[in-house]
Amino acid sequence: MLNRVRSAVAHLVSSGGAPPPRPKSPDLPNAASAPPAAAPEAPRSPPAKAGSGSATPAKAVEIRASFSRPTFLQLSPGGLRRADDHAGRAVQSPPDTGRRLPWSTGYAEVINAGKSRHNEDQACCEVVYVEGRRSVTGAPRELSRGQGLCFYYWGLFDGHAGGGAAEMASRLLHRHIREQLKDLVEILQDPSPPPLCLPTTPGTPDSSDPSHLLGPQSCWSSQKEVTHESLVVGAIENAFQLMDEQMARERRGHQVEGGCCALVVVYLLGKVYVANAGDSRAIIVRNGEIIPMSREFTPETERQRLQLLGFLKPELLGSEFTHLEFPRRVLPKELGQRMLYRDQNMTGWAYKKIELEDLRFPLVCGEGKKARVMATIGVTRGLGDHNLKVCSSTLPIKPFLSCFPEVRVYDLTQYEHCPDDVLVLGTDGLWDVTTDYEVAATVDRVLSAYEPNDHSRYTALAQALVLGARGTPRDRGWRLPNNKLGSGDDISVFVIPLGGPGSYS
Repeated sequence: MLNRVRSAVAHLVSSGGAPPPRPKSPDLPNAASAPPAAAPEAPRSPPAKAGSGSATPAKAVEIRASFSRPTFLQLSPGGLRRADDHAGRAVQSPPDTGRRLPWSTGYAEVINAGKSRHNEDQACCEVVYVEGRRSVTGAPRELSRGQGLCFYYWGLFDGHAGGGAAEMASRLLHRHIREQLKDLVEILQDPSPPPLCLPTTPGTPDSSDPSHLLGPQSCWSSQKEVTHESLVVGAIENAFQLMDEQMARERRGHQVEGGCCALVVVYLLGKVYVANAGDSRAIIVRNGEIIPMSREFTPETERQRLQLLGFLKPELLGSEFTHLEFPRRVLPKELGQRMLYRDQNMTGWAYKKIELEDLRFPLVCGEGKKARVMATIGVTRGLGDHNLKVCSSTLPIKPFLSCFPEVRVYDLTQYEHCPDDVLVLGTDGLWDVTTDYEVAATVDRVLSAYEPNDHSRYTALAQALVLGARGTPRDRGWRLPNNKLGSGDDISVFVIPLGGPGSYS
């Protein structure tokens, strides 16, 4: 058994996460059924032609899907082949001649240096119209454009163990968010506090009197305050879970492989909602100040959550793992000795007597980018990974992975922004070799070289960030100016201006 666990260490694979089951989500409308006010959902950049051979049609579909690129890049078949070239690693951005992204958003990406067959990152940028589902009063409502809401949406999806999960999330997650917001259209436009309950759907029988179920009233002396902002946060959280459940249902048909980290931005009614599940990152650079808008979810940052789950449900660890953490692997000769350890309740360290169970492999091991859950995966939140198991074992890892994002909110109306104030989104390929301060310096250097009303300045900034993280080919690798290794991972970057041309209404 221990040999199987040891062999897993040599096969470390990075990935990301999920939740408990919940009721099946309603079917999502297809692209053709989207309201006219929504941005058209064009097909993704055409896939490269699959090679000849005896591969099954399902497998061919998987390969083509993982090779697709975001629609807004408008890549021709030749451009798609250049984007898939690991040797040249050409930076891709939307063409100058094409329609600009909302808010003149800048975008750039580059493929990895050979880490995976294709670029497993995906991106999405949409303007989404939400038609209300019902009237808060319960009266039938007339469907009219004036009663709906629009939200702006940006998403980065960093895939692992295949590009299927990232590709699927980039196509569908914003639709799940739209579905979750349909009940809130009237509520969000009404300044009064949200209703405690929505009216029952006509035709639904009333439930019997539940008064006998009520306990002592002393703790219910007042109703908790619920803000409109928290309703939007809840809608985004539910959408992530429904997206993950859809992946679980469809994985059996070989339509989804692997998993993905997800970093999403929603602008609605004057506020920016940044939702992160994984190790991508978002920062605001405002007047030279850096404002973190996300945090990474890794085995190190979520150690206590993971250990608590292992403590409460030891069957998830099998006979191979222990939920305790030690500074290094415990050796058989150390049985009976007192060694440093920590459990789910501790941030510091203490000593304990080593017992036989402590010889098992730790649930969380390694440091930094080498930290892993069950010696397998390097991220603890994301979408997909429903088939992920410990190497050479049948133990599933999914129970330890969460699909729920952390959502941070930034109120654009509280500040007067200038055209140089931006929100930068990047997959870990950027942040592995670039600090927040280096990104802020690049923001200042690049934007100061352009006129404030030049719409191309944000694309130029995204390209500069990607090039700076990729480096240049030298000494059989990609090197930064300081001769350190550049990022060999897929790199994707959005630059969203917060105070430039355009209206946020």
